[in-house]
Amino acid sequence: MLRSLLGEAPGQWEGLLGETDRAMGAFIGLVRERSSGNPEEAVRFRTYAIWAEGLRRSLEELEESIFAAGFFAARIQHERWGELSGPEKKDYDRHVYFDKNAYIRMFSLLDKLGTLMNDLLGLKTEKIKPKFSYFTVLRRMRETGRYPELAGPLTALKETNRDAMNRLRTRRNTEIHFMNAELQDDLFAEKAAHGREAGETGRLENLSVNLADLRMGWDMVLGTLERSFRYACDRLRHRP
Repeated sequence: MLRSLLGEAPGQWEGLLGETDRAMGAFIGLVRERSSGNPEEAVRFRTYAIWAEGLRRSLEELEESIFAAGFFAARIQHERWGELSGPEKKDYDRHVYFDKNAYIRMFSLLDKLGTLMNDLLGLKTEKIKPKFSYFTVLRRMRETGRYPELAGPLTALKETNRDAMNRLRTRRNTEIHFMNAELQDDLFAEKAAHGREAGETGRLENLSVNLADLRMGWDMVLGTLERSFRYACDRLRHRP
């Protein structure tokens, strides 16, 4: 959708992205088949189908947000706000919007996956922590020693991308949680000293570093989805 608005050709779901999409589609097909069984199980499997379809849409939205963040960043040629032309300032604001949209969606998508896998695998993570994240579910798998054939690869993906994900998490937490009353004065003071109000000379964020983090986060999310849904399909095919 965003590509068409930006005059770009539609994205091609190839490679790992294509494999992930096929694994998600296969899972949706399997749970849809099982949703015609006894009423109690039918509701459960219909729920899985709806959750997985939502994840599929979230994956597309995340991919397009990352593309748009990079698209607008590529049009910015200066490092300081005061050096930007009028069009560049608009492109910078658009980049910030899609960059923010991407890293918020990234953790939201992972947490939705955690909800599905927790229920499908009967991990009962909610008994340990009522409000849990994907990473809590993964830790639960490791601590209980269950599903090591899935927990191992997922943990390896997490560790490989740890630094980038930590930076993205910090940015997400700052955006979502820390814009509260006690920080307002600090933020205004920072802007007065370094931002647009001080002669509009403030240095921009390092867009290349931020985009590199997004790409690493994307790799982690994509690999996590592909392995999780492939495992879920195998489990449904070979177990009642």
